[in-house]
Amino acid sequence: MNYSADFLNLSGTEHQELAAQRAINHKGDFLNLLKHANYPLKIELPPEAARHAADVEIAHSTTVIAVLYRDGVMIAGDRRATAGTSVIYDRAEKVLQIDRHSVLAISGSPAIAYEIARILEHSFQYFRRSQLQELSLEGKLRMLSRLIRENLSMALQGIGGVIPIFALYDLNAIEDGNGGKIFFYDALGAHFENVDFATTGSGSIWIRGVLRYLSRFGETALHEMDQRQAAITILRLLDIASEYDAATSGYNAKVKIFPTVKTVTRTGVNTVSDDDLTDWYAEAQPEAGTV
Repeated sequence: MNYSADFLNLSGTEHQELAAQRAINHKGDFLNLLKHANYPLKIELPPEAARHAADVEIAHSTTVIAVLYRDGVMIAGDRRATAGTSVIYDRAEKVLQIDRHSVLAISGSPAIAYEIARILEHSFQYFRRSQLQELSLEGKLRMLSRLIRENLSMALQGIGGVIPIFALYDLNAIEDGNGGKIFFYDALGAHFENVDFATTGSGSIWIRGVLRYLSRFGETALHEMDQRQAAITILRLLDIASEYDAATSGYNAKVKIFPTVKTVTRTGVNTVSDDDLTDWYAEAQPEAGTV
């Protein structure tokens, strides 16, 4: 028995009866229920495009890290963009300022991620100017969730997935507290708050365990580090990721390309200068001792 799209209009009881007849075990997964009900998801490429899909190279970017440190959030990303095994660009910006107190770090397809960032920036700005107040924290999170969810069809095709980290500073936090917040998302737009750190991208698998170790057993906990200590830790981690992941770049000494490093504090978003990164990268090397 085949179901038409009208099954979506049935009541909950009728859904259960139909599921029992077809012995559907969707395990709470709505997409799986749609598949069993033969509902057209329309996520395939057009026939003409499908024939040439193998010839299309989509740029991807990795790796990004966010750490809660003493003054707020430090968020960083390497600069390499790849398509398959080719390095397309070595100066990609993966840490994008959205408004005065929020930053989006991207991994996945830069084309989609940059468009999401532009929409977020203009939406936050429009709300601020039209309502004469900032969009709430929950409003910002839900807006990003909706944009990621609307990109689901591209993510399922494997050509436009975006898994970002959203870092911001909550000005409603107590004056002597840390208002830094880190959120990561899944492909369906669900968001989760990380207390100490978050990392995503192909190089993240090599450094997530290190971050967990430092957060729990390090001599100085991540949230207690000052700006210098947090930056040195992040530079070292990106170097580790670049050693094991070809899609991640560390510091390029030949042309002096550093990872992008930004801080989000009560005073706003700031970009760490190359001069500071030069000094801190030198300290991060083994011969300079430990942090």
